[in-house]
Amino acid sequence: MKTNIDSRLSIKIALALGAIYLIWGSTYLGIRLAIETIPPYLMSGFRFVIAGIILYAWSRWRGIEPPKAIHWRSAAIIGGFLLLGGNATVAWAEQQVPSGIASLIIATMPMWIVLLDWLWHKGERPTGRVVSGLLLGFLGITLLVNQGHGDGSQSIDLIGVGALLMAAMLWSIGSLYSRKAALPKSPIQGIGMQMIAGGILVCLAGIAGGEWQRLDVGAISLTSFFSWGYLTIFGSMIGFTCYIWLLKVTPAERVATYAYVNPVIAVFLGWAIAGEVITTQTLIASGLIIVAVALIIKRKKSPGKIVSIKTTKAAEVAVTPDGHCASVRTK
Repeated sequence: MKTNIDSRLSIKIALALGAIYLIWGSTYLGIRLAIETIPPYLMSGFRFVIAGIILYAWSRWRGIEPPKAIHWRSAAIIGGFLLLGGNATVAWAEQQVPSGIASLIIATMPMWIVLLDWLWHKGERPTGRVVSGLLLGFLGITLLVNQGHGDGSQSIDLIGVGALLMAAMLWSIGSLYSRKAALPKSPIQGIGMQMIAGGILVCLAGIAGGEWQRLDVGAISLTSFFSWGYLTIFGSMIGFTCYIWLLKVTPAERVATYAYVNPVIAVFLGWAIAGEVITTQTLIASGLIIVAVALIIKRKKSPGKIVSIKTTKAAEVAVTPDGHCASVRTK
């Protein structure tokens, strides 16, 4: 009987891992398709406000006590860094940068966490393994930037690349702040609050930038609309639910493997569906960045992922710039 139970659990774990591999790996392409006819900030803001309201309402329906004012303040600060500075900037940058390239640049985010934690918070000094990962990651970024789109006609947009690097750094700052921020005990409630607060800030930024005047509801294509819905339902909610469940039933190190599987899927989907060109240099850079992320994530003292929202019994959990979740360390 126990063998059957273990077998069923193993199948569920494999399916849940496959879900976050595929769903979160596809969100970069989803963003690119959504912003074809929806302004990037409003697209991102509405996505997170709706997902956040659903998650928050679910937590309250389950009997979780209402948050305090200080919790909302923390959620607004973290949501501002992660969603306004992170996710919305990724969406904006994908107007200039192919989705596969964007996923690879964002995949280097553990590099910024390690560096900022060490330099700013006087955290753990990087080991030789981590330093090797940092050097490989920066080398991978350099190879990505110093090439054309594949036909030799033009180089990758440097402003877009700079925006993606800024998104990763702002995200990292918010992540480090979140480690000591006052937040609800329930991770679901905390993430829902961050999505609501951060999503509102993203919408306000879009309105301030003139996106409301440029938004033409009648011109929104079915592709963009369904991509937005996919990001909201699958990327922000179903993927998140799978992730939280996995943290409870399997080691965080295994769950964290999505960090270097997602870019591979994103690059492949960008090539297969959006016609993004994959050059030999892109493949080499991809390999370097994925190895770099693996080296950094598998540190002995911090085997989990990169940004935290709140400590649970199993791990610290958080939202990433593309709307994902991650754990920092196991308990």
